[in-house]
Amino acid sequence: MSRQFKGIDLNKRNEIPQAVITRLPRYYRYLSQLVEKGEYRISSLALSRLMGTTASQIRQDLNYFGGFGQQGYGYNTKNLCDRIGDILGNNDCYNTVIIGAGNLGKAIASSSSFAHTGLFLKCLFDVKPEIIGQTVCGCEVRHIDDIDSFWAENRVDVAILALPPSAALAVAEKIASLGVQGIWNFSEVELGLDPEKVAVRDVHLVDSFMTLCFDIKRNEKKY
Repeated sequence: MSRQFKGIDLNKRNEIPQAVITRLPRYYRYLSQLVEKGEYRISSLALSRLMGTTASQIRQDLNYFGGFGQQGYGYNTKNLCDRIGDILGNNDCYNTVIIGAGNLGKAIASSSSFAHTGLFLKCLFDVKPEIIGQTVCGCEVRHIDDIDSFWAENRVDVAILALPPSAALAVAEKIASLGVQGIWNFSEVELGLDPEKVAVRDVHLVDSFMTLCFDIKRNEKKY
């Protein structure tokens, strides 16, 4: 099942800069917090101060999707939050599996924010006999050899890889051949799949940590 940006000319969606798409989840997060607090109206200036950006940046980003504010009023936070959720696909349901049910895979499955991302966890897979048959967040852990039969019986949109690097590529190629639409890759290895066929988002935890170390060193030099 294909999914599209709602309310966006499909001929123009590839013209939207990746940097804009990358900022949308942050807008969604801040707007969700405002809605939870019962704040249903905010100006671009107030939102920019809250997020540590500029009002012009916010307006420029949102204008790619048609713009949502009213002059003299600002933004309806719930409406804007819902619309950005539509654009990001948060309001869709993505059937999801986690491949690798060790500590990382279980931590991802147990994340308190997991249920709010549009991902519906269907199953976990692993190879370790002591893990097979366990239940994690209401889902069974099955042997990785069951992938073919599971895919034949279920639509799987997203696979989360929490595997060792040595196993990740073969598994990624396998599930790509089965028709998975997206892979959230925590395996610390580049998969090299065709981005026109499978959307891949790599999460390099070590890269993030090294960036943190750089920031620490930079701050040390200031004092």
